[in-house]
Amino acid sequence: MNWYINVLKKYAVFAGRARRTEYWMFFLFNFIISFVLGFLQGLSSGSAGPKILILTNIYTLAVLIPSIAVAVRRMHDTDHNGWWAIFPIVNLVIACQEGTKGDNRFGSDPKAETP
Repeated sequence: MNWYINVLKKYAVFAGRARRTEYWMFFLFNFIISFVLGFLQGLSSGSAGPKILILTNIYTLAVLIPSIAVAVRRMHDTDHNGWWAIFPIVNLVIACQEGTKGDNRFGSDPKAETP
C-alpha cells in the first residue's frame, strides 16, 4: 500500500525514475480499487447506481495524472523517453525490463537510494 500512496504523493511529478515495484504495485492497487468500484456499480440498482457511477468517475479522473506520471518515470528508469508510455505494447515491454543500473540522464538510481 505504501507504493500506491507514494505515487499519489508524487501526483504530477514526471521527472525522475520509478522502480518496477513502484510501477507495478501502483498498477495492482489501482486495478483492485477499479475492479471493486466496477463490481459495486454492477451490483447496485435503483438510487445507489448513479452515486457509485459518480464515485467511479471521480476515482478514475483522480488517478489519471499519477498513472501517467508513474508510467513516464518508469520509462525514465529504463533510460527511455517518457513518450514511449503512449505505445501500449512497447510500454509493457519496457515496463517489465530492469532499470538502468546507476545514474542515467533522468536521475539517480532509485534502487541505490533505498536500503
